[in-house]
Amino acid sequence: MPIRFAHKPGLVVYLTAGDPSLEGTQAIALAAIDAGADVIELGVPFSDPLADGPIIQRASERALAHGTRLRDVLALAGEIRAARPEAGLVIFTYVNPILRYGLTRFAEDAAAAGADGVLVTDMIVEEAGEYLKEMKRVGLAPIFLAAPTSPDERLQAIAAHSQGLVYAISRVGITGTQRSLAADAAALVERIRRWSKLPVAVGFGISNAEHVAQVAEFADAAVIGSAIVERIEGATPEGAPGAIGRFIQDLRLKETAPIR
Repeated sequence: MPIRFAHKPGLVVYLTAGDPSLEGTQAIALAAIDAGADVIELGVPFSDPLADGPIIQRASERALAHGTRLRDVLALAGEIRAARPEAGLVIFTYVNPILRYGLTRFAEDAAAAGADGVLVTDMIVEEAGEYLKEMKRVGLAPIFLAAPTSPDERLQAIAAHSQGLVYAISRVGITGTQRSLAADAAALVERIRRWSKLPVAVGFGISNAEHVAQVAEFADAAVIGSAIVERIEGATPEGAPGAIGRFIQDLRLKETAPIR
C-alpha cells in the first residue's frame, strides 16, 4: 500500500529518536504532525552513521549517550502511533542495529508498534532477499533509496521491490542542509516514474520553504531532516516542540510562494 499524503506536497519529517530524549522526541513528533507533517521518520541512533552529515551524527551521539536503543525506538513508535493514528510512520535505520536485534524479531516488533514501513539506509535491493521476505510476512513497506547515480537496472529493481514510497536522494553524498536544490533531483524522479507508480519523496538537503516548493513541482513529498535536527539542537528541550511546530507551519504557509 502506498503511504498517503494529506498535503501536496507531502512532508516527511526526520527525527533522531532519543534526541533530546525519548520523551522529547515524542513531544516533537506530535507537534510536527499537528503542524502539518504527513509522515514521521524515526531515526535509530547508530554509532557509525555513514550516510549522515555532522548534524545528524551529533544527534545520534547524544541519543546513544542517553542510552537509546532500537527497542526504545520501537516502543516510541508505538506511542506515536497510538497518539496520532492518522500519521505515516517510518523506521529509519542501518543494517547493523537490525542484525543485533534479530531480523525476525525486528520485523514483528516494528509491525506491532504500528510502523507503516522501514528504510534501511545501507541495505541495497540486490542483497535484500531475507529482509524483503520478513517485511512481506508482517505487512511492512520496504523503502529503498534511489540516487542520481543509480543505473536503470537498479531503479527497476527498486521500483519492483519498494512499497509505501520511493525515497529519491537529491544529491550524492551525506545528509545535510544546502542553499539550493540539486538539479539532478527532478531528473531522478522522472526516471523513477518510468517504473513505479508509488509516491516519490525527495530528501537530502531539503531545508526551507523554497526547496519544498521546488520539490512540489516534480515529486510527491519532501523529506526534511538536518534542518529539523539542527533546530532541535539549538533549542531547549522544553522549547523544541514549539520551535519545530512553528518551523513546519512556516513551511506550509510559504511553500506556495513564488520561487525567486
